Amino acid sequence: MVQFLKRGHSLRKQERGDVMTNSPTGRPSGGTPKSRLSRENGCRDGPPSDMDLMKEKFAKLLLGEDMSGGGKGVSSALALSNAITNLAASVFSEQRRLEPMPAETKARWTKEIDWLLSVTDHIVELVSSRSTDGSNMEIMITQQRQDLQANIPALRKLDAMLLSYLDDFKDQKEFWYVSKGTDESEKGSTERNEGKWWLPAVKVPLNGLSEVSRKWLQYQKESVNQVLKAAMAINAQVLTEMEVPEAYIESLPKNGRAILGDAIYKSITDDVFDPEQFLESVDLSTEHKIVDLKNQIEASVIIWMRKMHNKDSKSSWGSAVSMGKREQFEDRAETILQLIKQRFSGVPQSSLDTCKIQHSSDVGQSILESYSRVLESLAFNVMSQIDDVLYADSLIQDPPNNSTRRRSLTDSEVGPVKRLDPKKEMEKLNEAPNSMTLSDFMGWNFNPDSEMENNNLMSTEEIPHKNDVKMKKPPNIVTNKKLSYLEKLENLKALRSPTSRH
Repeated sequence: MVQFLKRGHSLRKQERGDVMTNSPTGRPSGGTPKSRLSRENGCRDGPPSDMDLMKEKFAKLLLGEDMSGGGKGVSSALALSNAITNLAASVFSEQRRLEPMPAETKARWTKEIDWLLSVTDHIVELVSSRSTDGSNMEIMITQQRQDLQANIPALRKLDAMLLSYLDDFKDQKEFWYVSKGTDESEKGSTERNEGKWWLPAVKVPLNGLSEVSRKWLQYQKESVNQVLKAAMAINAQVLTEMEVPEAYIESLPKNGRAILGDAIYKSITDDVFDPEQFLESVDLSTEHKIVDLKNQIEASVIIWMRKMHNKDSKSSWGSAVSMGKREQFEDRAETILQLIKQRFSGVPQSSLDTCKIQHSSDVGQSILESYSRVLESLAFNVMSQIDDVLYADSLIQDPPNNSTRRRSLTDSEVGPVKRLDPKKEMEKLNEAPNSMTLSDFMGWNFNPDSEMENNNLMSTEEIPHKNDVKMKKPPNIVTNKKLSYLEKLENLKALRSPTSRH
C-alpha cells in the first residue's frame, strides 16, 4: 500500500512537470522559477514577441500604472496619455541630429503607437441611419466619435510627414555634427545652444553652404513649420474643449486683480491697451517668468468667464463690473495668451493645461491631446535643428554682424495674432507638395551648363515644386472663433506683426 501511494505521488509530480533536483534545498530544476507568461509560451528563450509586449503594455494600462493591483492607479485617460508621452520620450530622445530615424526605432514607434491608438476604434457614438434590409426603417448605428474620426487620421498623416522629412536628410553631406567638448567643436562655437551640453555642435564647410542647399533647408523648415502649426492647432482645440477641473476652480481667488496683481490688472483694464506694448513692459527674461505670466493670464480668463456666465447675483463670484467691461478684459487677456503661445512655444505647459490633462476622464480627448503634443514637440525640435544649421552658415557668411547676435525660432515674422484652425491647416498640408530630398531639389532647378555660363544664383521665387507651383509664404491663419477684440485692434491698425512662436 505504501509503495502504491509513493508511485501515485511520483506520477502526479511528473504530470505537473515538478521534478525536483537532488540538491539539499529541494529547488526545482532549471534555477529561478519562470513567470506565468513564460510558462504559457513554452519557456522559450530570446526576446519577447509582439503579442507578449502588447499584453504587458495593456495590462499596465488596465492597472492604471499601479502594478500592486491595490486600486491606487490613475484613470484610464491619464494612463494612456502617459503611455504615449513616455513612448515618444524613449523614441525621440536620441533624435538630436538632422538624419533619418533608425529603422528599428521607427518600426518600434509605428508599432506601439498603433497599439495605443487602437483604443480609439472602440470609442463610438450613436447616429441615425436607414436599414438596408428593404424596410427603409430609421435605426441607430454606432460609428467612431466625430472628433476622433476627424483628428486621428490627420495626426497620423502629420506623423508620417515628419518621419519623411527626416528621411530627406539621408544624402546630405554639406554639414555634419561633432560632440561638444572636443577641440573641433570649440572652433567657431556660438552661444545659440550654450548650456545644452547634450546637443552636438553643427559644422559647415569653410565657405558655408551652397545656395541650393541653403534654399532646400529653408524649404524643409517651411514644410516642418506647416506640420507644427497643424499639430498646435489640434492640440489647442482639444485643450480648449476639455472641461476645467473643479479642483482648479476652487484654487482660484474671487477676482482677477488678486491673481494678476495691481500693475498687470491696471494695464489690461486701462482704456488704451496694446498687447505688444504690454508684453514689452513685463519681464519675460526667463522661462519661469513666462510660465508664471501665462498662469496668471489663464486664471484671470477663467475668473472673468465664470462671472460672465454666472446668473446668480448672490454668488461670491458676483461683481459690480459691467458685463461689457468684463468681456473686454477677457478678450484682452486671451489676446495676450495667443501672443505668448506664438512667441514662446517651447515653454512648459501652464497650470491649467496640466490640471486638465491630469483630471480628464475622456479617453479620446486624452489620446488626441498627448499624440498632438508629442508631434508638436518633434516638429519644433526638427525646426530648431534646421535653424542651428542655418545659424552656423550665417556666421560663416557674415561673421562681424552675426557673432554677437543670437538667432532663434522666434525671429521670423507672421501675420496678426489669430487662432489656428485645424481644418484649414490640414487643407494647406493637403495642397502642399510631397517631401523632397536634396537630390530632388537640385534636380529641379540646377543646370550645370547654365550655372557655369552665367554664374548667377537663382532666386527663391524661381524654384518650382513638384506640381510646378511656386513657393510662397503661407497665408495668414484664419479661424472661425470669435475675435471681436482682435478685429477691433486690426481695424485700428494697432497690432504690428508679432514674432512667431517658432
